[in-house]
Amino acid sequence: MISYKKSDSKLWAKEFLNGQWSTLVTPFDESGQLDESGLRSNIDYVKSLGSNGAGCSWGMGEFWSMSTYERKNLMQIVKDHANDWPVAAHITHTSVTDILELARFCEDIGYELLILGAPYFATRKASQVIDFVEYISSKTNLAIMYYNSPQFGTLLDETELEKIVNIENIVGVKEASFNPEISIKSHVNLGEKAIISTPDEWIFWEGKKSGFQQTVMFANTSDWRFDTPENNSYTTFVQNACNGNIDDNLYNSEIKEIKSISDEWWGKIVSDAGGVLPVALCKYWGEIVGMSSGGPRPPVKDMNNSDKAKLKNQLKNLNKFNIN
Repeated sequence: MISYKKSDSKLWAKEFLNGQWSTLVTPFDESGQLDESGLRSNIDYVKSLGSNGAGCSWGMGEFWSMSTYERKNLMQIVKDHANDWPVAAHITHTSVTDILELARFCEDIGYELLILGAPYFATRKASQVIDFVEYISSKTNLAIMYYNSPQFGTLLDETELEKIVNIENIVGVKEASFNPEISIKSHVNLGEKAIISTPDEWIFWEGKKSGFQQTVMFANTSDWRFDTPENNSYTTFVQNACNGNIDDNLYNSEIKEIKSISDEWWGKIVSDAGGVLPVALCKYWGEIVGMSSGGPRPPVKDMNNSDKAKLKNQLKNLNKFNIN
C-alpha cells in the first residue's frame, strides 16, 4: 500500500530519495533468459556496499529488449528480494497501454516510485513529451521521477522541465542530459520545487560553487563498479556529499583513478556505438568484479575480446578487486 497521498508525493520523495542509489543490470543466462539467481545475488552485492536503493528495468537494465511479461517478472523478483530495501521501477515504453499496465502492476506489488522517460518514437517536440507525461501521471497514484536523457530521443531543457515538475506526482528529474548547462540551471531554478539529480560526482562541486545541494545520486552503476564490501569508498563519498560534506581527500585517494578508467572506457564505447548507452561496458565490468551479467541483448553488441582484456588488466592493476 502506498504510504503517501498523491498530493503529498513531492514531500514524501524528499525523505525516500537520498544518498547513493544504484542501477541494476538485468543478468541473462546462457539461453538468453533472465538469470533469477544472478539477479538476486547482484541485489545482495549492491546492498552490501551500503547503497540506499536501486532501480530496475532501466536503460542499463535493457528494458528496451524485454517483453512486458519479462519486465513484470523482473520487477517482481527485485521487489521480493529487496524486501525493505528501497527500489524503483522504470516503466517507459512506446505503448501507453503497456506503460499503464506496468504502473498498475508496480503499485499492486508494493513499489512506491516509478521512473518515466519520453516514449522515444512518436514524440519529437517538448510539448508532446509534456502532454505524454501529464497523461501517464494522471493515471497513477504513484510518485514518478522523470528521466531526461538523449537516449529517449527528445531532450528537455530547464524551462521545459519546469512544466514537468509542476505535475502533481512528478517528484523530480533524473537529469542525465550530459549537458552541464541544463543540469546546473535545473538545480538552480527547479531545486526548490522538486528533486533534481545528476548521476555524476561533478555536480557536487558545482553545487558548492553555485549554491545548490544535490541530495540523491539517482542513480548510477558506479557503486558496484568502483566499490567492494571491504572498501566502499565511492558509496561513502556520495553519501557524505549528499549531506554537504565533500571529502576531496577520499575522492582523490580512492576514487579518482578508477573514475578516470571508467570515463575513458565510457567515452570509447559510447563513441564506438554512435551514442548508445554503454550497457556492454557495465555488464562486462560487473563480470570482472564478480557479478552476474550474461552480456547485452541484441541489437547492442558485446565488447570485443581485445577491449575486454585491456579493461580487465587495468582493473586488475588497481589491486582493489579479486581478479584472476
